[in-house]
Amino acid sequence: MQTIEEKLHDQGTFFEEGVQAYITYACGSSGKRLRPLLAFLVGGATGNITSEHLNLALIVELIHIASLVHDDIMDGAVVRRERPTLNAKWGNGLTVLVGDILFAHALRLATQFSDSQMSRRIADAAIGVCSGEMLQTERRFDVNLTLEHYFRIIEMKTGSLFAVACELGALLNNSSDEVTAALKIFGMKIGIAYQLLDDCIDLLGDEKNIGKTLGTDLIGGKFTLPILLLLQSASSKDQENLHHSLLNDSGVHREEVVELLFEKGTFDKAIIEINNLMDQAEAALLLIPKNEYVEGLYGMATYLRGLIPTKLSIK
Repeated sequence: MQTIEEKLHDQGTFFEEGVQAYITYACGSSGKRLRPLLAFLVGGATGNITSEHLNLALIVELIHIASLVHDDIMDGAVVRRERPTLNAKWGNGLTVLVGDILFAHALRLATQFSDSQMSRRIADAAIGVCSGEMLQTERRFDVNLTLEHYFRIIEMKTGSLFAVACELGALLNNSSDEVTAALKIFGMKIGIAYQLLDDCIDLLGDEKNIGKTLGTDLIGGKFTLPILLLLQSASSKDQENLHHSLLNDSGVHREEVVELLFEKGTFDKAIIEINNLMDQAEAALLLIPKNEYVEGLYGMATYLRGLIPTKLSIK
């Protein structure tokens, strides 16, 4: 993981001098690095962690960073990981190009794998990330968005990159089709659970503790699991009031919406879904012979459960 940090720091050197500072800034924040970690843990779980696992870890993190750069533009976010976003520092026009070049750079690195299947799967995952974001943007302020469509969006925008980190981490060690498929399922389930958790935190978290701009999903009309569950279960009268709060011309009434989430127990239902997904992820690991790296994969679910907030703030 330390090597990944060093490699991310050095990515700017692959670009023209005038571009280097932007790439270095984009890659320089200290995120959780969950996707690289999964690539390494799967490598150890299925054999050896090789230099190709290092390349895979770097590529999936670069794709993730590129997607965050674009997310912050669309959401109007000004803080991420306790520092100004690129768009807050340099404006949307330049920042969108930084995201573009990071995507292209990651796909260029993917061509270095000897097996062309690797680069194809990475490209598929990158397309999934972008497609999920496009579909979510298309369905902004859509009070009729179904849970089925919402989960499909989450699978693409987040699950696909978690899944490919695990799938290809196993493929690099020539794992059996059965083991590779199980680890892909693990990555997908963990990725979806993580996104649902992030969606809940965006609604109910505390910016000072989280270190990034919150509330952007609701303000931007991205209705996530707690909101969709509330819409689904509300009476006709409650739906009318909720539509007014969500679609008001003067802006979203966040406090009213959050009050309803607590009153109807919707947040608790979302947390149950997150825990169910993590249970499914752990079940996928039963096929994998135990070693310390497999224990680390189990620990990923434990870590995510620890991120579930117990005391929430809407201020």
